[in-house]
Amino acid sequence: MNTHQVTTKWLGNRSFESTNPGGIIKIDSDTEFGGKNDGLRPKAMMLASLAGCSGIDIASLIEKMRAEIDTFTIDVEGDLTEEHPKFYHTVRVAYNFFGNDLDQTKLQKIVDLSVEKYCGVMEMFRHFAKIEVKINYFNA
Repeated sequence: MNTHQVTTKWLGNRSFESTNPGGIIKIDSDTEFGGKNDGLRPKAMMLASLAGCSGIDIASLIEKMRAEIDTFTIDVEGDLTEEHPKFYHTVRVAYNFFGNDLDQTKLQKIVDLSVEKYCGVMEMFRHFAKIEVKINYFNA
């Protein structure tokens, strides 16, 4: 069994420091909620985790499948419920590939493998949110 652990320390007010296996991040809330706007927001970090997880898959698959691209970005947007506890009920993920003569069939397969097979964060999101995926291709 594989286990992950993070340690999060309160720094006062609404500010925290969280240590994970790859480094330290600072967490804070918006001034509207008593924070100092001096750190990452917990819910937005979930969206970043989704993009990071899928992005790592895609970078690996691009290399393995020898897909020719200049770069790619991932935009993730989540809609929160109105009632507490607020959580994402719908998440939109847009994969943006940049390059000349992009092989759209190969890139579609790469995204599908990440979304449907490899990305564990995507699978976790599926348990509480509807996920909409879009792929955009841009000539460099």
